[in-house]
Amino acid sequence: MEFNEKLQELRKSRSLTQDELAEALFVSRTAISKWEQGRGYPSLDSLKEISKFFSVSIDDLICSEEIIFAAADEKKECMDKYISLICNTLDIFLVLLLFLPVFGNETDSPASVSLFAITGVSAWIKIVFTVLVSITILNGICGVIICHFEKPVWNRHRLVTGMVLAIVCAAVFILTRQPYAGIISLAILVMKGFLIGKGKGFYGK
Repeated sequence: MEFNEKLQELRKSRSLTQDELAEALFVSRTAISKWEQGRGYPSLDSLKEISKFFSVSIDDLICSEEIIFAAADEKKECMDKYISLICNTLDIFLVLLLFLPVFGNETDSPASVSLFAITGVSAWIKIVFTVLVSITILNGICGVIICHFEKPVWNRHRLVTGMVLAIVCAAVFILTRQPYAGIISLAILVMKGFLIGKGKGFYGK
């Protein structure tokens, strides 16, 4: 009998719902559902909690081969959170564009100015800059918050959204001849792409 079947059997032997077991183990109901459907394994800490709660040994719960898969799942989950946290922090880092003098003011002044101090570009371009930077920062803040919850799908959504926003920001700044802002956005995009690629390479090993 595999782990997911054992977990279902143990839960039903106590007449517990998935919600009740999740509450007892301090995990989400989604996690219990995933484990019982065989779509993943609990972390080693969660395995210890399950073992303690049902008064069974870990060896009775899970075989050595499944423990290896469980450890791999835990490592992958930690890596996902690590990459998501850094990528979302890089999105928040874009707040510097609001205050650093990296925007050209065209004919009004040869000196570079901050986003809020731009006067030499049309109003709609300034609005586009502000909206893009603000949405990217908000996406990063939401991503950092989500990283603290067991919502891998939400994490992936934030990563995809962040990458799209980084591409749009870099393209808009370059097309509107804002080289410094474009370089910063491009650098963030490259760093995020490197991290995500590194994560995929890690999983492929």
